[in-house]
Amino acid sequence: LQSCNEELQSTNEELTTTKEEIQSSNEELKTINFEQQVKLNELSLVTSDMNNLMNSTKIATLFLDNELLVKHFTSQMTEVSRLILSDVGRPITDIASDLIYPELTEDIREVQRTKISVEKYVMSHVGNWYNARILLYHTLEGKIDGVVITFVNITKSKEVEAELSKSKLALEKRIVDQDKELLLASNRDRKSTRLNSSH
Repeated sequence: LQSCNEELQSTNEELTTTKEEIQSSNEELKTINFEQQVKLNELSLVTSDMNNLMNSTKIATLFLDNELLVKHFTSQMTEVSRLILSDVGRPITDIASDLIYPELTEDIREVQRTKISVEKYVMSHVGNWYNARILLYHTLEGKIDGVVITFVNITKSKEVEAELSKSKLALEKRIVDQDKELLLASNRDRKSTRLNSSH
């Protein structure tokens, strides 16, 4: 009986020790869980900030991975292509675009190969103009993980540029016409002066 009591007491002490260890582990897990929750909240806030920033710029932005699969895009991308949320993970070559930019894939591959960004003006089928820029996507660790493509709508600038060009041509024509009139008037004056001096 004495031996049985000692065993029970020993088992009880072990259970007490185990219980304390479990309680200690639970406290550690609670702390870890709290820290993870704080990090998740911070990450969620940063993600919200980034999404708000990207959307507030009103710049159509497309993120592709190294295999040219869609990773993410801003809502403005719907102006230049027919992207929808379910297109994430699909190749960019499979997605219909409103842009007249047949060499897009070629330009992306060139940026990946040379590590030099590409910038050009492209037009859409409805007549809008965009400044397209293709840049490498760098992770925080400095690793290249695809490309970022931005499309800035420059239609208004192009329209102003065309109007200025028209105005410049009209002004140059007026100057040429005035120069011709002055030249003709000057020639008439000389003839008239010569005629008068010969009488």
